[in-house]
Amino acid sequence: MARVIAVCNQKGGVGKTTTAVNLAAYLAAHGRRTLLVDFDPQANASSALGASPRSLTRSVYHGVLGLASARDLITPSMLLNLHYVPAAPHLTGLRVELIDMEDRGRALRNFLNSVRHEYSYVIIDLPPSMDLLFVNGLVAADEIIVPVQAEYYSLEGLGQLLDTVELIRTNLSHRLDVAGALLTMHDRRERLSRDVAKNLRRHFPHHVFEVEIPRSVSLAEAPSFGRPVLLHRPDSPGAHAYRQLAREVIAREGVHLAEQIGTAAR
Repeated sequence: MARVIAVCNQKGGVGKTTTAVNLAAYLAAHGRRTLLVDFDPQANASSALGASPRSLTRSVYHGVLGLASARDLITPSMLLNLHYVPAAPHLTGLRVELIDMEDRGRALRNFLNSVRHEYSYVIIDLPPSMDLLFVNGLVAADEIIVPVQAEYYSLEGLGQLLDTVELIRTNLSHRLDVAGALLTMHDRRERLSRDVAKNLRRHFPHHVFEVEIPRSVSLAEAPSFGRPVLLHRPDSPGAHAYRQLAREVIAREGVHLAEQIGTAAR
């Protein structure tokens, strides 16, 4: 059964989609069969893998509404072991349509349940807004990874996100773990970056990944070529950083399994 990980932060521009795409790519490169689910109406993760979201007639929107099966929507990428479910701008309409749906908070989870056993990992890219799409992504996930940009404003919103996680656990009776915070757009030469990293590691109440994702031209330009950095500039610092992140995530597979067994036993 797949580890389902949502990459989320209610603040935009923190490297959320970059992390979702490149983590998924490197998990696949490490031999893990991986599914990337684009659940953001901006559909940037889809275009980063070569899709043309505005020309799509079917997307994750249709899957969640029961108008298409997961297998109809799953699309192979240029990488072995990496598939994705694309999004398109019409996904924004789901925010309204979910309101009248029964069990609306679990719509994405129900959609993914039919295929999650076929993968080692499912990575979900969430929108930067706390709405029904965001809640669906959290409920569909077992864990979250929180990208945190190396600036002080990024630290301020973490408490609100953790409060939302606690509400999901309490009100929806859903076990959701925090896999860790990930420092992004880090520049070791800048004192601000170093101070933010120090404060995050000192005060964040959950795991913080050892790797720090650097500011990198290769990471910024790879989506314009419709490919992850692994296929664009595999020798770049950004590529090396996401390779290390994938290794850290894989290394915690035992932790995740122990938590799942403990949850089932209670």
